[in-house]
Amino acid sequence: MKLSQWLAASAAALTLAATAAVPQAAQAREIIGFAGSYSAGTVVVRTGERSLYYVLGGGKAVRYSVGVGKAGKQWTGTSMIDGKHLAPAWSPPAEVKRDKPSIPNLIAGGSPRNPMGAAALTLSGGQYAIHGTNMPGSIGGFVSYGCIRMYNQDVLDLYSRVSFGTTVVVTR
Repeated sequence: MKLSQWLAASAAALTLAATAAVPQAAQAREIIGFAGSYSAGTVVVRTGERSLYYVLGGGKAVRYSVGVGKAGKQWTGTSMIDGKHLAPAWSPPAEVKRDKPSIPNLIAGGSPRNPMGAAALTLSGGQYAIHGTNMPGSIGGFVSYGCIRMYNQDVLDLYSRVSFGTTVVVTR
């Protein structure tokens, strides 16, 4: 089995395990009408709505529910996807480690304790990512240190749609 096949199979298994307890209605992503001057292929995150939009063009977008930065941890701006990772390992940033010193220095990809979930799309600058989660109940809230959290099946869907260099715009 090729590494890419193994990673895809592992991500699919993680998705099934991580979404088993999530009500189906809460998982819904939908294609909606979308007004704005963003070009097709752009990712737009509206933190106030706790929604991420993948712009399809022609006045349409895919809308996903997300968890966003908690008070004092939100940010706005434009970035781009500079990495795509299936079942990524996670090392807590210094701020997280300071707030939660008992967290291990590294949590292996695929571990149910790994907060990155099934996949991560890293953003240029190295500080934030759009990623899955091991806490699906946090989706829809102001919960992170600035990352954008998605249901695992949704981040895998977005992962398949975006490429390196995709523009990501984060607004309030």
